[in-house]
Amino acid sequence: MAYKKLKFWFDEELAEGLADKISNVRQDFPRENFISDVTQAVASLELKERVELICDEFHAKLGGAYPQNVEILLSILGPENPNETGMFTEFYWVMPIAKYVEKYGINYFEVSMKAIKEITKRNTSEYAIRPYLRTYTEQTLSQMLLWSDDENFHVRRLASEGVRPRLPWASKLDVFIQRPKLILPILDNLHNDKIKYVQKSVANCLNDILKDNIDIGKELIDKWKEGYCSKECNWIIKHALRNLLKNNDSWAQKVVA
Repeated sequence: MAYKKLKFWFDEELAEGLADKISNVRQDFPRENFISDVTQAVASLELKERVELICDEFHAKLGGAYPQNVEILLSILGPENPNETGMFTEFYWVMPIAKYVEKYGINYFEVSMKAIKEITKRNTSEYAIRPYLRTYTEQTLSQMLLWSDDENFHVRRLASEGVRPRLPWASKLDVFIQRPKLILPILDNLHNDKIKYVQKSVANCLNDILKDNIDIGKELIDKWKEGYCSKECNWIIKHALRNLLKNNDSWAQKVVA
């Protein structure tokens, strides 16, 4: 697609496209009102506000209960994303649907977990999953541990990206800063993953752990090095240690030597 600043893709044209997709599924959807209300409000808004506005308009114009509304929204997602790309590429338009699950689905755990899995196959659910990790920590972690073995690499990536203690553009997950060992089984499952997109996420999650709990991060790396550590695992470790290597940390230098 032609380049323009991301926020400007969330405009009247996108509202029309989304309204058309929904109208194909639900013929009584108030298409013109949805387009008009989005168009009138977006001009003064930044990216996150535009995404949330469209999410709120879904809620207002669909008019039903969350489970029924989210079923409609999932039905318009289309084919899965075959590429190692995330939220800022051809599936950017899915962002308001992910926001809908994040904002309105917290009381419907099972429905929302299914939605989050489907959304992340096209865009990403790394932000949508975070309220569930705070509210249903153990239950959500159990689901994400299962996802770390999923055949779809986008779902595997979500397992590590979603639990990052310090995910950019998101508030910290203090529970994992205080108890980082909760997320180690997920990283253990992924530390030899063959997909670079997943490897980067695992490395970034481990880098987050090292910032707050360096001893636990070091223990995990030592464990991987003592066991089977593939070339993919070694790449993950080196990328996770980038800050320590930049500071000439002797332990990190020895690990990657």
